[in-house]
Amino acid sequence: MADMTFNTPAGQVVDRKLLILYLNTGTNSAPVWSPIGKRVEESSMEYDYSEESKTDIFGEIYTTMKKPVITQSFEPCELDSGDAAQVKIWNQSIKEQNVAAMANNDLLVVHAYAGTADTAVFAERYESCMVKPASLGGSSNVGMPIDVTYGGTRTTGTAAIADGEVTFTKAA
Repeated sequence: MADMTFNTPAGQVVDRKLLILYLNTGTNSAPVWSPIGKRVEESSMEYDYSEESKTDIFGEIYTTMKKPVITQSFEPCELDSGDAAQVKIWNQSIKEQNVAAMANNDLLVVHAYAGTADTAVFAERYESCMVKPASLGGSSNVGMPIDVTYGGTRTTGTAAIADGEVTFTKAA
């Protein structure tokens, strides 16, 4: 895949709403991409590259890194029946306590600021991700903060967004 450019005007910072995580609430062969993070005020992907630096006998420093472990937290996540991602996560974790399903979720990260706006933006699909609630409860509204660890095969490509529906196309 060739280098992409940001599709925002020069001098304008990228809006946070242009980096969205979607949970597949359909099937692997017919995915339905539902956004995670409704009502979340702030969330970022954390990259742990497990870097290690060593000094050889000549005093030269060399650094190694591994593929990153990527994690992300969403808080607060107040329960909403219209949020398909939350409903799926609640059913897997609270109702069923199905840890196998919780550790095998299909996620799509859409970088809507990179590529051609709305028609071919950069996306990366991770097919075996851990998605779990950190807690359940609250004072006035029931919240279910969510922790995500990206895992499985990473497939890059593009996403098209039309009328709230996302379509992922794997890179050639």
